[in-house]
Amino acid sequence: MTTKHPHSDADPDASPPPPPSRRLRGLVSASASSPAPAPPPPARRSGERERERTKLRERHRRAITSRMLAGLRQHGNFPLPARADMNDVLAALARAAGWTVQPDGTTFRSSPSQPLLHPPAQFQGTFQATSVEPMSFTNHLNSYAIGTPLDSQASGLQTDDSLSPSSLDSVVVAEQSIKNENYGNSSSANSLSCMESDQVMKTSAVWAGDYTRTPYIPVYASLSMGIINCYCQLVDPEAVRAELRHLKSLNVDGVVVDCWWGIVEAWTPQKYEWSGYRDLFGIIKEFKLKVQVVLSFHGSGECGSGDLLIALPRWVMEIAQENQDIFFTDRVGRRNTECLSWGIDKERVLRGRTGIEVYFDFMRSFHMEFRSLSEEGLISAIEIGLGASGELRYPSCPEKMGWRYPGIGEFQCYDRYMQKNLRQAALKRGHLFWARGPDNAGYYNSRSHETGFFCDGGDYDSYYGRFFLNWYSGILVDHVDQVLSLATLAFDGAVIVVKIPSMYWWYRTASHAAELTAGFYNPTNRDGYSPVFRMLKKHSVVLKLVCYGPEFTVQENDEAFADPEGLTWQVMNAAWEHGLSISVESALPCLANEMYPLILDTAKPRNDPDRHHVSFFAYRQQTPFLLQRNVCFSELETFVKCMHGEATENFVD
Repeated sequence: MTTKHPHSDADPDASPPPPPSRRLRGLVSASASSPAPAPPPPARRSGERERERTKLRERHRRAITSRMLAGLRQHGNFPLPARADMNDVLAALARAAGWTVQPDGTTFRSSPSQPLLHPPAQFQGTFQATSVEPMSFTNHLNSYAIGTPLDSQASGLQTDDSLSPSSLDSVVVAEQSIKNENYGNSSSANSLSCMESDQVMKTSAVWAGDYTRTPYIPVYASLSMGIINCYCQLVDPEAVRAELRHLKSLNVDGVVVDCWWGIVEAWTPQKYEWSGYRDLFGIIKEFKLKVQVVLSFHGSGECGSGDLLIALPRWVMEIAQENQDIFFTDRVGRRNTECLSWGIDKERVLRGRTGIEVYFDFMRSFHMEFRSLSEEGLISAIEIGLGASGELRYPSCPEKMGWRYPGIGEFQCYDRYMQKNLRQAALKRGHLFWARGPDNAGYYNSRSHETGFFCDGGDYDSYYGRFFLNWYSGILVDHVDQVLSLATLAFDGAVIVVKIPSMYWWYRTASHAAELTAGFYNPTNRDGYSPVFRMLKKHSVVLKLVCYGPEFTVQENDEAFADPEGLTWQVMNAAWEHGLSISVESALPCLANEMYPLILDTAKPRNDPDRHHVSFFAYRQQTPFLLQRNVCFSELETFVKCMHGEATENFVD
């Protein structure tokens, strides 16, 4: 018996039924499929954990490498590039040992017939080698690495106090490897072996010789703020003359004068009062001193005597009563009235003008008022204030908000206009939920390791963290570009200066938290200064670096993982690599005697193969020179001579 097909009763000539649709097949396959896929096997999970551990180890390794390189630069005077690797370190050590290292890596002894410790040509006549035994390359490198004094290996090596800084390269390496912290007065002994440990701790190779053959660096001293009152009147012309007379006796090249926006345009928009500054410049002209003008678009805590404030213009504060979002704002909504938010650079909220237009009108008014003095050469440079304290940074560490060193500070991006810009950036990126500030970045006085954002492996290095920090630092760069574009238009041909801060605490951590909140995206694995310096180079400005000396104790700096020398080295080398001219400003009073050799070592780096040096030095005094004269007048006089390349004797306590 033949078995019928299920469709045998249908018309035999009919076509076969169509196949099921894709949707039907999907439903059938879905119904027949197994439940949700099983979790990844243990091997895959362990692989992911291992990758995370590898990332942490790599971050830790980079942090260690960064500290090693900073130590070699700071304490060994090795001319390592900004993004150095181990090849650069080996090459520098080999060159220091007297070997020749070619660009392709070929390494050979320069003079095989000579002992390694034979003095270079520039030391002939200064060093006297009487009995020098050849030593191995490894031992010679060890002598640099562990700080073994040269005379312990070759007792005949002697140093002459008449050496110039440009000819002391070998002595610097040995001497600074012995002691790398406090600098003071040089010992009277000619041999390094004669130095006791307490003398070495207070000795800097800077003071070891003659400065007559070093570059001439102009020195400027700031005048006290109280000479111009809040009504733009010169308070005491005779006191100014007395102060200038003493400065002239120091042989300084000029003075630094702050021109405050809150004084000149205090009462009415676009009505400028320059009378007090006109009188001041006339007196300075009598003494044939140069003037560096600082256009200060920020407020200050006091006006000379301390009983008056230099705030922003009154008409700006009136606008702020109705619109407080013109000021920088922190995460909890506190307004910082020291300077205007960069969020209003393009917003017409200042009586019909944008923030950039207000700055330009002020600069143009100054140029029209004092054009003749600029043409005569009295005004040598104009510094443009670009942020808090006149420095290019966010007001991330305001003391009036309770900040104290070494707090990491807070991001200042919570006013309405900055938040609008952040929302646009997040929308453009395609992640609207990123339109917010970090919620785990701590507070003003937090430590970096106490926060989820700045700790090692924290959110600063996540996808969101990188987006936010790129945007935050990009606002700073954009502000620089806009203001300097108009400054070069207002001061055609003038020397324009921009001040860079020194946020050196937490520099020895991976995140560099203090720099991040200030607007410099400069963690261990990224160069945060090059984008800024490219913009400064575009406008051909002079960079001014604030050089802080030993303001805090060693213990305080260790607890803050601070490294002022390492940060200074990075900033100066990055600036020189971009072809920028550099100047240095010190913010400490002259009572810190150890400050002078540090500044000279920064201004005239002796181991730089390109012989870079700063273009000028500005001393920002905290009290008038007349009050300091009995304390530090002689030290300042000697310091100025050293800067001018004239000093032939060392400092004395």
